[in-house]
Amino acid sequence: MSNLNMQLTNNQTQAQAQVTQGETVMPLADSVILARDIAKTYHMGTVEVNALCGVSFEIKRGEVVSIMGPSGSGKSTLMNILGCLDTPTRGDYILDGEEVSKLRDDKLAVIRNRKVGFVFQSFNLLSRSSALANVELPMRYSGGGNHRKKRATEALQMVGLADRINHRPNEMSGGQQQRVAIARALINDPAILMADEPTGNLDSRSGKEIMELILKLNRERGTTIIIVTHDATISAQTQRVIRLRDGELEITQ
Repeated sequence: MSNLNMQLTNNQTQAQAQVTQGETVMPLADSVILARDIAKTYHMGTVEVNALCGVSFEIKRGEVVSIMGPSGSGKSTLMNILGCLDTPTRGDYILDGEEVSKLRDDKLAVIRNRKVGFVFQSFNLLSRSSALANVELPMRYSGGGNHRKKRATEALQMVGLADRINHRPNEMSGGQQQRVAIARALINDPAILMADEPTGNLDSRSGKEIMELILKLNRERGTTIIIVTHDATISAQTQRVIRLRDGELEITQ
């Protein structure tokens, strides 16, 4: 057994007795994600599709990690579970000290809004709303109160868009739209930032600038970042790569 697998096994053993459904737990002081034996099975008529087959790993606070694998490897399913968009069929998922794998949809939505920021390949901005209004949106669900505008303005300044706060998406370049999406993802100070092919719709120059921004946010804010990508040049810039194949963990490096 490799040193990495031995360490992961020891870490999971330490955490095993502390996992309690619906309660706050602290399996490891520096872990933001602990996934243990995560499996997901979909039923398509009489056919069972095993999208994930018992995946276990840990992501430490402040890490930049990429998830890679060919089509059908389980990347999207794993992203949905880590992002609290779905729950596993089997296994335990502890996010920022909370066991979330068996929560109901309403409670999962609260955790998702509070602890996860999303950046998508297609930006997913409201086309008729300004950059400021788009960034404010998560706070409308989390109770940002009277400080929404101030915080959203500061977030846009942080990503270099102080002069674009009143522009709509169709008045901005793709790189600028992705900066708005990053500001929106960080507005609630989430435990993790999940980026799904964040440079996929950008030209090479804009893509490089977005990656530089993401890595800068990690260095300056300590944000834990998980990037799902097919691009080896993107994964090479992360601290660690989690590779999936046929729903199984092929390697972490």
